[in-house]
Amino acid sequence: MPRWLPRAMVLALSLIAVFQLGSWAFHQLTGLLINVLIAFFLALAIEPAVSWMAGHGMRRGLATFLVFIAVLIAAAGFVTLLGSMLAGQIVKMVEDFPDYLDSVINWVNGHFHTELRRVDIQEGLLRSDWLRNYVQDSATGVLDVSAQVLGGLFQMLTVLLFSFYFAADGPRLRRGLCSVLPPARQAEVLRAWEIAVDKTGGYLYSRGLMALISGIAHYILLEILEVPYAPALAVWVGLVSQFIPTIGTYLAGALPMLIAFTVNPWYALWVLIFVVVYQQFENYVLQPKLTSKTVDIHPAVAFGSVVAGAALLGAVGALIAIPAIATLQAFLGAYVKRYDVTDDPRVHGRRNRRSGPGAPTRLRKLWARRPEPGRPGTEGASGGGSA
Repeated sequence: MPRWLPRAMVLALSLIAVFQLGSWAFHQLTGLLINVLIAFFLALAIEPAVSWMAGHGMRRGLATFLVFIAVLIAAAGFVTLLGSMLAGQIVKMVEDFPDYLDSVINWVNGHFHTELRRVDIQEGLLRSDWLRNYVQDSATGVLDVSAQVLGGLFQMLTVLLFSFYFAADGPRLRRGLCSVLPPARQAEVLRAWEIAVDKTGGYLYSRGLMALISGIAHYILLEILEVPYAPALAVWVGLVSQFIPTIGTYLAGALPMLIAFTVNPWYALWVLIFVVVYQQFENYVLQPKLTSKTVDIHPAVAFGSVVAGAALLGAVGALIAIPAIATLQAFLGAYVKRYDVTDDPRVHGRRNRRSGPGAPTRLRKLWARRPEPGRPGTEGASGGGSA
């Protein structure tokens, strides 16, 4: 056996063991890494506000705390409004359920000549095995739901703690990161950090402004139609339509349509028409003016990045996909060499036609060559043809 073979075998086994240990640790810490990633993008989003307040003489810790308090108050208000709206609608649906059931039974009896009764249906539903099994499963799943709620609260606190650290100690964090890099790399890291702050903050602020405009527009419509819970529905439409690209408007409009349908079915149709028209106004008029300087990426790229982010990290990836792609695009744009585009018609979407006479010219020439009656040579040509 060569002398180097045992040492090579030990080295190979050590590398395999280190790889397995690293893979196991990475899978165990995936949740923590995702929380840190969320906190980092949240810190980037509030960095412009914190830097502005710190530039006017306020300490960064206090400025970060005030920004967090404002964000938490806004989130709590939204959840409270949405919760009260859903609770009121659920209570109303439960109270009106017997009337809905009677109308359905009368329609079925009138069209199919049956003799159904609400009492029989209720007794059959209460005595069914499906309802009994559903109640038992729900009772056993209460502990799982409680554990998930506690886990969600702990995850939210973890994200808030890390994001507060990233925002409050941002300059110290950048100095610590740059201290282990050469000067050339330090400039690149600081430039990438600045681009990430601009793109992430610009994305959220522009989306927030469009959410405000969308919420006001839908609130006016819902108030005109006298749909209940118009403020909460307007806030719902504004937030969901802006932070879920491309299809967010239609997903957000489903809830107002459903509640408007309980008031009058025609109101739901009006809400649908308004949602479609406003989506076109937002795509072609409002969004290009507000996002041209902050997140200037193609809608197809934005939608694809959201799909890819959702496939990799779920809902978190869908939220941070667009600012991440915008940051990467802006950072790489400085290193991609660009050239002047030629004036070839194919660049503008027009086909480069071949040189020569066009189709109308060729048709006129063929028409001129056609033999006419009375022209010399026509009779001989016709006579030869008949012979």
